[in-house]
Amino acid sequence: MKKLLQSCTALTLALSVSASAFAQVTSIGESEGQVNIVAWAGYIERGETMKEFDWVTKFEEASGCKVNVKTANTSDEMVALMNEGGFDLVTASGDASLRLIAGKRVQPVNIDLVPSWSTVDERLKNAPWHTVDGVHYGVPYMWGPNVLMYNTNVFKEAPDSWNVVFEPMDLPDGKPNAGRVQAYDGPIHVADAALYLMTHKPDLGIKSPYELNEDQYKAALDLLREQRKLVGRYWHDAFIQIDDFKNEGVVASGSWPFQVNLLKSDKQPVASVFPKEGVTGWADTTMMHVDAANPNCAYKWMEHSLASNLQADLSVWFGANPSVPAACTDGRGMQTAEGCTTNGFDNFEQVRFWTTPTSKCASQNDACVPYYRWVSDYVGVIGGR
Repeated sequence: MKKLLQSCTALTLALSVSASAFAQVTSIGESEGQVNIVAWAGYIERGETMKEFDWVTKFEEASGCKVNVKTANTSDEMVALMNEGGFDLVTASGDASLRLIAGKRVQPVNIDLVPSWSTVDERLKNAPWHTVDGVHYGVPYMWGPNVLMYNTNVFKEAPDSWNVVFEPMDLPDGKPNAGRVQAYDGPIHVADAALYLMTHKPDLGIKSPYELNEDQYKAALDLLREQRKLVGRYWHDAFIQIDDFKNEGVVASGSWPFQVNLLKSDKQPVASVFPKEGVTGWADTTMMHVDAANPNCAYKWMEHSLASNLQADLSVWFGANPSVPAACTDGRGMQTAEGCTTNGFDNFEQVRFWTTPTSKCASQNDACVPYYRWVSDYVGVIGGR
């Protein structure tokens, strides 16, 4: 936690890092024999969960690079692991990527060494969560929404609002929601509360759920404290949440399409929806550690990660959207144009993507509450304070 707070504090001081501060790879040499990656659950599959989803085995055979994966359940865990070192790559979401850049934990990516860069979605190439002062610090991987997952036996009709997880009420089955809903175990969940307030308390004047002045931030924390009375468990492990929906009576929660897809494949009564207040979301970037021990294998993996068949299959597996648009239509993988539409590929502008809050606000004149406060205060919320 100390390292995390130091990283967050550094981010509030400076978000502009000169590329000259890092040694950038200028050519790719012989494979070192391995690449060590910190990744979200389900992001790097070798057929062990379901045999048809495997984009590791052939890469290892062709490159000579054994892929070692460390699963992280939150962005804060990713930052902590990268601070400790020993990894080459990380699939960082927007609430981690700028912290990693400001903390000098990742290095610029030489896009000339990534031939498939030209195939990346134009909406992602210069995204502010991995591009600083025109310098790219990663290769886009996958993006998607944080959906409201619900039990279809309890909700015969899809709920249209996040109120089912934020406010006390009886659900359509006549039973209270208290103890049967979940919330995300990460400080970035403050943004979900802020997004909800943008619709339900417009007088607060929130323009961005990641840019909150003191009054707006207090209102978000107050809402989260009320939510605390309803939450049966705060989730961060996707597989534990899946078990909770199967066996522990959980009927509604913010979630990722990954959990929705796995539960549906197991014939569980779940579905998901974009509520009327909108959704937050994540756009994940493969970033390279500043002290990567295996840079050649790392670059080979980054190029491999943009192959449209990998992007297509991961899109189907995770229920997310590829960073390479051709993956939706070229037929090299499992994904289709209809599948991408279902995953929200056309709704990019409607997703409020995770980013790291700082004291500098573009949406208002007041100073905003920086992320290190989100970290400490959310720990207090979960602890009942």
